[in-house]
Amino acid sequence: MKLTKTFKAFLENKKSGGLLLLFVTILSLTLANSSFQVPYIAIWEKDLGGHSITHWINDGLMTIFFLLIGLELEREIYHGELSNIKNAALPIMGALGGMFVPAALFLALNFGTITQSGAGIPMATDIAFAIGILSLLGNKVPASLKVFLTALAVIDDLGAIIVIAVFYTSSIVFVNLAIALGIWGILFVLNRMKIHNLIPYLIGGILMWYFMLNSGVHATITGVILAFVIPFGDGSETSLSYKLQHFLHKPVSFLILPLFAIANTCLVIGSDWHEGLNHPNTLGIILGLVVGKPLGILLFSYIGVNAGFSSLPKKIKWNHILGAGMLGGIGFTMSIFITLLAFKDSEIIIFSKIAILIASALSGIFGFVYLKYILEKKNI
Repeated sequence: MKLTKTFKAFLENKKSGGLLLLFVTILSLTLANSSFQVPYIAIWEKDLGGHSITHWINDGLMTIFFLLIGLELEREIYHGELSNIKNAALPIMGALGGMFVPAALFLALNFGTITQSGAGIPMATDIAFAIGILSLLGNKVPASLKVFLTALAVIDDLGAIIVIAVFYTSSIVFVNLAIALGIWGILFVLNRMKIHNLIPYLIGGILMWYFMLNSGVHATITGVILAFVIPFGDGSETSLSYKLQHFLHKPVSFLILPLFAIANTCLVIGSDWHEGLNHPNTLGIILGLVVGKPLGILLFSYIGVNAGFSSLPKKIKWNHILGAGMLGGIGFTMSIFITLLAFKDSEIIIFSKIAILIASALSGIFGFVYLKYILEKKNI
C-alpha cells in the first residue's frame, strides 16, 4: 500500500509528538517529586482570571486539539480510509470492540460504586503515543497496519467525543446551548455560501466556545463541531480545511498536548502510591486498557471479517491486529482528559492518573515487544 504525502506528514508529526509527550511526562513527574515540588505545582495552580492555568489548558487549549481531531476525522470521511465503507469497516469494528470491552471490564468491577462514572477512561486511545511507538519499529511495519491503527485511533477519538458529550455533561443551560448551536448554524450557512475567509469561522468558534462553556456541555466539543463547518471544498492543499489542519498539526503536537501532559502529570507520588492500585477503579482502568483493548479490538475485528462486514488488508495477519490492539491500550491524553470529567475527588483523580500511566506504559511495552518479535520472525 502506498502512503500519501499527507498521511506520511501526519505520521511524522504523531511520531515526534508522541516522543515529546513521553519526555515531558517523565520531566513533570520528576519535578513534582523533587525539591522543586512546591513551586512547580504552584505554577499550574496559579489563578488566572478566576481559574487555574491547568483549567485554561484543559478547557481552552484542548478545544484546539479537538478542532484538529475534527478536521482529521472530516478528511478521513471524505478522502481517507473512512471514505470507502469496505476499508472503513475493519477499523470501525476494531474501535467499537476497543471501546465496548474495556468499558464492560471496568463496569464489572465498579458498577454501583462511586467510581462507575470512570467507565469511559479505558475506552480511549492516544494516537500520538500509539503511532510514535509503532514508528520505532521502522520499515518492517506494513503500511496497511499503520493505516489501520491510525483509522482505528481516529474512530476511537470520535467515540470518546460522543462519550464526553453524552455521559460527561453536567446540568444543561439550554439558552446558552441554543445560542452556541445558533452560531454554528450561521457558520454552516456561511459554508454553504462558499465564504472561504477563515476569520468569521474563528470569531464564531470563539463565541461558540464561550456559550458552550456556560451551557454545561463540555467546551472542547466546540472544536469538533466547528471543524465540520470549516469549508472542505475538494480537500486539496488549497482548501481552507487543509490549510487550517496543516497549520494546527505542529502547535498541537509540540505545544498544546505537551502542556496538557505537563500540567496533568505533576503528580506527587507518595510512599503509599501502590495502595490505591487495589481499588476497583484503578484495577478497572489497568485491566480495561491492558487486557480489554487488545481483546476487544481483536475480537470485534474477527467478528467483522467472519460476518462479511470487512476484510483483512493485504500483508496483515491476525497477530498484527493483536499487536495494534496492544498499542491501542495506550490511553494517556484522552484517558486523563476523561478522568478529569468523571471524578471530582482529588485522591481518586491522582490514583486514576497513576493507573493510566502504568497501563499505558505496559500497553506500549507489550505492543512494541510483541510486534517487534512477529515482524522479525517473519524476516528470519
